[in-house]
Amino acid sequence: MNPVKGTYIYLDELKSNELKPVDSIKVSADGKIYFKKEIKQPSFYLLKSNDNNFLTMLVEPGEKVTFTAQSDSLNYPISLNGSKGTELMAEYNKTLRSTINKLTGLNKIYTENVDKPGLPKVVESLDSLAQIYLGEINSYTKKYIDDNLTSLVSLVALYQQVAPSVYVMNPSKDLSYFLKVDSSMFSLYPHYEPVTALHEQVKEIAAKVNGENNAGPASVSGEKAPEISLPNPEGDTIKLSSTRGSIVLLDFWASWCTPCRKENPNLVSAYNIYHKKGFQIYQVSLDKTKEAWIKGIQDDHLDKWIHVSDVQYWNSVVVPLYKIESIPCNFLLDKEGRVIAANLRGENLQNKLAELFK
Repeated sequence: MNPVKGTYIYLDELKSNELKPVDSIKVSADGKIYFKKEIKQPSFYLLKSNDNNFLTMLVEPGEKVTFTAQSDSLNYPISLNGSKGTELMAEYNKTLRSTINKLTGLNKIYTENVDKPGLPKVVESLDSLAQIYLGEINSYTKKYIDDNLTSLVSLVALYQQVAPSVYVMNPSKDLSYFLKVDSSMFSLYPHYEPVTALHEQVKEIAAKVNGENNAGPASVSGEKAPEISLPNPEGDTIKLSSTRGSIVLLDFWASWCTPCRKENPNLVSAYNIYHKKGFQIYQVSLDKTKEAWIKGIQDDHLDKWIHVSDVQYWNSVVVPLYKIESIPCNFLLDKEGRVIAANLRGENLQNKLAELFK
């Protein structure tokens, strides 16, 4: 840092609804500062001189973060090393700052034309440009989230602003990304306060936008389910269409998904009751590794039915094909592969199967 006499730098831990003071230090004559803190899990910290000048850090156990910055621009470091999460956030901030600068430029043009007769046309043009800039940063943020879905930086990306209360991501329009980040983060850090706060918020948003069933099915009742052709654990490709002639539960899950694992005993029960009557399960995993996928099958005693996966996590080909926004997610198909119902779990699944096989 470039030294400013008498300046203090503060280290705060970022909680879901508050900043918890951790330490403070007076900047030395040569502009250097040094903090030391042991942590047990990835955590967010703010290094700040005041509420408007701060560097947000995502620090993992064992990391040693070093950076160089101007004292009045902590959020845009000149150099940064030792923390992958913090580097990713700094990278995002550069693109965000570029967008903010563009929008500020539009505001300047408006001010220059506010008293001129051609203002309505100018405003129309400026509004159009603003929407383009906002669309660009929204698309960039979505790709950023997709590329970093296993990192807590994806959570931070959901709440970025281009102006006070003007968010890059809209919880209603971009619900699929809130659901996607929630599903990933909650499976990895179920007890970390910012993650649990997101989890509660997403439940409220999803219930408001889509009702209690919020998985966003790709097909409506009566339409044929899109074909799936993926390998089973042995490497043999099995098509969804190979199940024609049976009532089929097309189920999307993963070994890392706690709600999925809780629902699996219900699937075992349904299969044992109705398989001989013509019921089949075609289960597609969004696991990250083949080892975790197979272990999940073994641990939950799911080996009786069909399992397939490309082991690509949220990058699986089935995600856009079926517009999967969260798991567990399922579709009940008739003997011709047409959708009967979606997202049947627990007693609802059992009752529907009892009705079909009565």
